[in-house]
Amino acid sequence: MSVVLGIDGGGTRTRASIADGERVLAFAEMGSIKRLRVGAQVAEDNLRALLKEVYRQAGVSGVRAATAGVASASMPGVAEWITEVFSDFGVERSEVVGDEVIALDAAFKGGPGILQIAGTGSNCIGRAPGGGRESAGGWSSRLGDEGSGYWIGLQAVRNALKAYDHEVSTRILDEVGRAWGTETIEELVNLGDSTPGPDFAALAPIISMLAEEGDAVAAGILQEAAAYLIDSVLLVRSKLRRKRNVTDEVPVAWIGSVIGKARLVREPFFAGLRAAAPLMPIGQKEVAGIEGALWRAQRLAEAKV
Repeated sequence: MSVVLGIDGGGTRTRASIADGERVLAFAEMGSIKRLRVGAQVAEDNLRALLKEVYRQAGVSGVRAATAGVASASMPGVAEWITEVFSDFGVERSEVVGDEVIALDAAFKGGPGILQIAGTGSNCIGRAPGGGRESAGGWSSRLGDEGSGYWIGLQAVRNALKAYDHEVSTRILDEVGRAWGTETIEELVNLGDSTPGPDFAALAPIISMLAEEGDAVAAGILQEAAAYLIDSVLLVRSKLRRKRNVTDEVPVAWIGSVIGKARLVREPFFAGLRAAAPLMPIGQKEVAGIEGALWRAQRLAEAKV
């Protein structure tokens, strides 16, 4: 076996693990390496600090192969700068893929299945038995990502402002103001409309809490989020059947805190899928993307050049 490195770079945090076969030698976690979120310099500083720490834990100075699954991996220059950093850390072979790719492989180890991502962003990707892929969503926080943590936070503020105009009771603006440190609705709006703006995804746990406590506006947002996530899975399922000639049901897996931590999203998500496709297997536990990164890195290490 070869010592390999796996990296799971989501929108909020980045995880790294080094393994030798089935034995995990080290695990570390740092901030985001997504340039669009934290900027190029902070992203690189975070990656270098993460690699330094995980190498220290594992007691290594290099690895045979590394796979990095990164949000927005297809953006120009992303793969290049990560590969350059890998080279500085003695990585012999490497690849940079989307974070949805490593999560898909964590769930299905190269086999068929549908993965719904619902964390800071959202995306759904499906793989047919023959390897062909179909997807839905993942069009960024500004243009899509319905059902994601960012979408929940942004939509909650929007709907709360509408509720304010219509004199409908909700605690959303009070709680958001407390989280953002604003004292008036004018300050809240100015901050929310600023560039680059506040972290809307960080509001998702607050909206979930309010929904659990009976806030109708907050509950409506989570219901809408669940509906979007259900529709994404069913759309990818339909594409696999129509375009990839898949006749048997393929399993569904999921990853992300929106499903993992928000009960009022998770339960209707499962129920909606069971109602629409009773024979479709649905994973009950969250996928760990880092496991897919290690799985891919091991195969990269074993591949003949």
